[in-house]
Amino acid sequence: MSYDAPFAGLKVVDLSQGIAGPYAGMLLAQYGADVIKVEPPEGDWARALGRRYGDLSAFVIAANLGKRAIVLDLKAEEGRATLRRLVASADVFLESFRPGVAARLGFGYPDVAALSPRVIYLSVSGFGQTGPDAERPAVDTVFQAFTGLMSVNRGADGIPHRVGVIVMDMATALCSFQAVAVSLYARRDEPRGRYIESSLLRGGATIQAVSLVMHHLEAGQPQPGLTPSGTFKASDGWINITILRDAEFPALCDALELPHVKTDPRFATNASRFANVAAMNAVLEPAFARRTTEDLSARLRSVRLMHQRVNTYLEFLDHPHVKATGAVTWIEQPGLGRLPVPNVPGLPPLVSGTPRAVAPSLDQHRKEILAELG
Repeated sequence: MSYDAPFAGLKVVDLSQGIAGPYAGMLLAQYGADVIKVEPPEGDWARALGRRYGDLSAFVIAANLGKRAIVLDLKAEEGRATLRRLVASADVFLESFRPGVAARLGFGYPDVAALSPRVIYLSVSGFGQTGPDAERPAVDTVFQAFTGLMSVNRGADGIPHRVGVIVMDMATALCSFQAVAVSLYARRDEPRGRYIESSLLRGGATIQAVSLVMHHLEAGQPQPGLTPSGTFKASDGWINITILRDAEFPALCDALELPHVKTDPRFATNASRFANVAAMNAVLEPAFARRTTEDLSARLRSVRLMHQRVNTYLEFLDHPHVKATGAVTWIEQPGLGRLPVPNVPGLPPLVSGTPRAVAPSLDQHRKEILAELG
């Protein structure tokens, strides 16, 4: 055991599909566990999300680095028998079936615990295992709407919009990994394993804890936010600013050369700026629009105001600070060439060409896994 691979020697059987469960399993693999990804003959449905590259997709690559893969048909007794042999030596079992399906296949928690009494069993679902909506099919966007996230992400058109990344899936993955990791730590002093229920409902709610408390305390009408704080159009792109204190607004006016706005009583406090936001934006927007993002950034840096040019993903990957800090490693994925993968905080950087840095093809490790089972 080491800080780099504290889960070395542990075996994980990962039946989960999509993103939330598999990404949690991927993190276990990155921390040293032997994670065996078990897929049906048609493969994890994430292999067909977005553009396909053979039997891979961006989704399945990001969520399965470092795993070994085998196909088992759990509708057939032969597949179930092989899975039982895998499970008998497993420390962790992950599944993301609809509620009740794992049990019907003979791999509910009691079944798996009978084979491996100290197993940590994680179930990942959409709405959870119980409740009136438990059987509903759902993906990330459903929970952006369900949990309230879309209600506070309205565009200029007033329409609630989804966030353009799978934030609910990723939050659930991180919460799920955390639950499994601390359970493995506690298991050192426990005679048996445990069952863990995770869901996009809970994961999505967890990352919005502040907003949920705020909206409850303020009857759904939170006090005005920081003003001006938002995204303004420059002559060659967009720039985002955040004003935290009233004293920072005069500094913004100095940077934009707007002395008459600086002394306007309508804009003296956050509350008054919010009350007169249309008038304020009417003078701020032209001042931003006639300057480049580079010029604006230099001006805002000079008065120490928080800001950032709005980057594309490709601009982020090419940014000098990202490169200097090693935030992203470029790995070689067989058949696809170099791919950017963020380095997870607390983990050593990925090394291209090592098992940790490769996502498996469908059924890639069948022979070696079956050989290990005799």
